Amino acid sequence: MKVSEAVGQIIARMGAGHVFGVVGSGNFRATNALLATAGPAGHPPRFTATRHEMGAACMADAYGRVTGTFAVVTVHQGCGLSNALTGLGEAAKARTPLLVISGDTPGGQFGSNFWIDQDKVIEGMGAVAERLHSANRAVEDTVRAVTRALVDRRAVVLSMPLDIQEAEISEAQIEQVQAAAPPVHPDPAGLNDQAAREIADTLLTSERPVLLAGRGAHHAEEPLLRLGELSGALLTTSAAGRGLFVDDPWHTDVMGGFATDGAAQLVAEADLLVVFGAALNRWTTRSGALLANKTVIQIDDTVSAFGLHYPVTRSVLSDTALAAEALCAALEAQVAEHPQVGSLPRTGYRTEEVGRRLRDSLHWRDQPFEDRSEPAAEGHGGVIDPRMLTNALDEMLPMDRVVAPDGGNFNAYPAMHFRVPDTRGYSVPLAFQSIGLAISSVIGAATAQPGRVAIAGVGDGGFMMSHVELDTAVREQLPLVVVVYNDDAYGAEVHHFEHETDQLDTVVFPATDIAAIARGYGCEALTVRSVEDLAPVADWVAGPRTTPLVIDAKIAKFASWVLAHTFGADE
Repeated sequence: MKVSEAVGQIIARMGAGHVFGVVGSGNFRATNALLATAGPAGHPPRFTATRHEMGAACMADAYGRVTGTFAVVTVHQGCGLSNALTGLGEAAKARTPLLVISGDTPGGQFGSNFWIDQDKVIEGMGAVAERLHSANRAVEDTVRAVTRALVDRRAVVLSMPLDIQEAEISEAQIEQVQAAAPPVHPDPAGLNDQAAREIADTLLTSERPVLLAGRGAHHAEEPLLRLGELSGALLTTSAAGRGLFVDDPWHTDVMGGFATDGAAQLVAEADLLVVFGAALNRWTTRSGALLANKTVIQIDDTVSAFGLHYPVTRSVLSDTALAAEALCAALEAQVAEHPQVGSLPRTGYRTEEVGRRLRDSLHWRDQPFEDRSEPAAEGHGGVIDPRMLTNALDEMLPMDRVVAPDGGNFNAYPAMHFRVPDTRGYSVPLAFQSIGLAISSVIGAATAQPGRVAIAGVGDGGFMMSHVELDTAVREQLPLVVVVYNDDAYGAEVHHFEHETDQLDTVVFPATDIAAIARGYGCEALTVRSVEDLAPVADWVAGPRTTPLVIDAKIAKFASWVLAHTFGADE
């Protein structure tokens, strides 16, 4: 068989979950072989043809986050790969297990229109560059690329030079290839008995403990809930971990820039923060302020996570689920051996007064605000307050949903005013801080969860960058709702710079009929200037939901609180 066919068959046999991409001549044969080969589940992976390579990378990134399996992106050499780079950068920064297969020009053909130094470009984006070195090594090169994506949880690009793809190898060379081994976690000895006892003692003596879970703790929900109950700790998450504790009455929702004032204050008053698989970046910690005046213990299975953003009191290398289980056992052992320390479960931070404060501050939709909507008047069509808009849609749309917020001045409204049912119901593509990723990301998350309503919250700027993937959503008949927070501008830049200049023409645009653009793709669409304009949403919800709905919301223009956390000295 040709090497290209062997590569596709190997990737399928090793467990590819879903394939997204744009197919050209350089990746045609490998893609077809991949889609014709049954994997460990007994059937070939499904394929979603996207309209742009960046959309493919974002969809695969979100699919991988939701499922925990590796998704595959397939692209043409050179320009096909370069088109995918922003989505690749997002996946690389988020440590998503992702495999990109890309054609590549034959060695030495520097005069080719398609030639770029793909390895340097890939590594410059923070991803792992792998390649087919020869026909004789093609099998091991492919196996290595898949294994690195899965075991190291990295975005890996396998470059496939066209001349090597055309070479032939024996079919017998791939007969022994099996599904990739599950990810290998660090040795649980990282949290040995002594360390577990010491951290358990800290939990037992803490008056106001908080457990913080990030994306690295998605698999640790049950032991973390148990640990919170035993220790009397409040529960919170990073934005990437949102939804993990949604059914527990002692969770504060998200910690950091997206938190309500009341929730942030509860974390600020804690005397102990035990962190499970969260990055502790400036967004989660409000530029370090939420780490002040407390002991901070960081548990992670990746050494590079420690001290990356802020110093902590103690760092522990361990799988987060194993660590939580060990801490539960250590707490129970300490209390059994030393009854004088008290009984379990402890009250800790779970007092009646804290419970009241927690309930009052849990949801942004319940926080009071001054409605900034403006009714229609002569020469002015009227605008809707984005908080009113999102709260109304939150009530109207089913809770069996997945939400993806885009970046921008508006982004906290879809990010926080939309409630989520669980951690699989939230996909936040902001690791790279790019705008224009949410539509593609939520398509990928919805592809992994058939039946859930997919909600993308985007600005008009991000929408204009990415609306081409509405064609993909229409073709796939996805139950997609795109809420466009339309202020005819790059609103974050307007509100950041309007105090120093009135020269804002570079970030302000003429009005665009976004609803008309959406209808051109075959979507249902409406323009919204008041809550009453949302009435057709109920009809869409009651219908088959097989046609995407785009809501062009003309919103009131004011700076959101998130801007205070967006522009800092390092931007």
